[in-house]
Amino acid sequence: MAGFRVRCLRVGRTRGASELAVRDADLAKRAGSALVAADDRVRVAVDDLGFAEAELGHDATTQLRETLVEVRTHLNDAFRLHRINHDPMPGSVDEVRARNLRIVQLCEWAEDALDRQTSALAERARRVRRAPEVAAAVRADLERLRARIPNARDIVDRLAARYAREALARVDGNPAEADRLIGFAEHSVAVAEVRHAAGHREQASVALEASTASVQRASSLLDAVETFEVEALRAESMLVALVEECRRDLAAALEEPRSRRVADVVGELQAALAAIPQAGVNTDPFAHLSRLREARATLVAAIAAARERATDLIPLVDHVHHAIRDADRRLDVARDAIAAHPGWISAEALTSLAESEHARIDLGHLLGGAEAVITTTDQDHREQVIAMAGRVASLASESLRRARNDIEASRRHGRPLGSRGRVGSLADERSVAR
Repeated sequence: MAGFRVRCLRVGRTRGASELAVRDADLAKRAGSALVAADDRVRVAVDDLGFAEAELGHDATTQLRETLVEVRTHLNDAFRLHRINHDPMPGSVDEVRARNLRIVQLCEWAEDALDRQTSALAERARRVRRAPEVAAAVRADLERLRARIPNARDIVDRLAARYAREALARVDGNPAEADRLIGFAEHSVAVAEVRHAAGHREQASVALEASTASVQRASSLLDAVETFEVEALRAESMLVALVEECRRDLAAALEEPRSRRVADVVGELQAALAAIPQAGVNTDPFAHLSRLREARATLVAAIAAARERATDLIPLVDHVHHAIRDADRRLDVARDAIAAHPGWISAEALTSLAESEHARIDLGHLLGGAEAVITTTDQDHREQVIAMAGRVASLASESLRRARNDIEASRRHGRPLGSRGRVGSLADERSVAR
């Protein structure tokens, strides 16, 4: 059996080494293929650089040239590692494997970097070729936007007659800003057309991009004005419904368990309701809606916390009372048992009883009175009371256990029940019996 295990172990090691050798061979092939592919990608990128410079200008291809320099540096490192791996003494298997992994990483990074730069240049070249079409589309968009400005101004005027100035702060300047952007876009597209006609395609592309961005921004500003009117009407409608819900919540809060937190939050919600102006006064429905929602959510959370606290407090206080009653019951049982057998009880049992009685006195001081009424909601105080009651009960139980052992021992030695004698006479009797 031992020989069989050794043979199995050798077979497993041989198989593992064979699989690792196969993976290393595949990795070496990947590294060689990656070097060839990366080298070809560099040649293609150089060709793309020449075409881009002819079409877009020298400045537009700066990033691609810088990337090519960095890529060549990394590929030189990759080729150097490849040469080391094919030296007569390339080092250990682990070192060769690490070099091949590094070669693959460097080649993949080089191809990704070149792809990003050439793709960006290709997109710019497409925009330059389509510059006349884009310029015509921009001019058409400018005409449509300019026609929308008077309507946007009318909307702002209507809103100003109904809503507070604070509510309109985000849209009241939109028509003027959109008009300015339209003028800038018109100037930019004109510059782009002139630069393109003069053969300065890179400059034309920059101007055309600026005009397109201005058109998009102006359109967004005008859309915001038209959308704001609908949003304001919706906010007003939601505010009316929320006010009714808040009033119902305030009425219901009066029937909930009282707490300082609930009282404070009720005051906050009442203040939020009182801040809403009467009908006919310009208001900010968005601000009032947000304030009411926050105050109502806070009230709901405070009520839930008060309910949970009130619900949890009942069993917690019951636990305290139960612990005190249990301690008193055990202490009474121990007292009665010891009092019924004077002279039979050892000093150890009497000592435990005395310690239990002293602990009960300390518990009464902690409770603040002999009635042991627990009304506090302090968790630490409740835990301390329960712990002290447990000590009273434990000492009383220990005293009773020892007393019962003493009584049983006295009966076994034939001592008459209820006989008088000093404490500790049981020990004397045992010595006499011996």
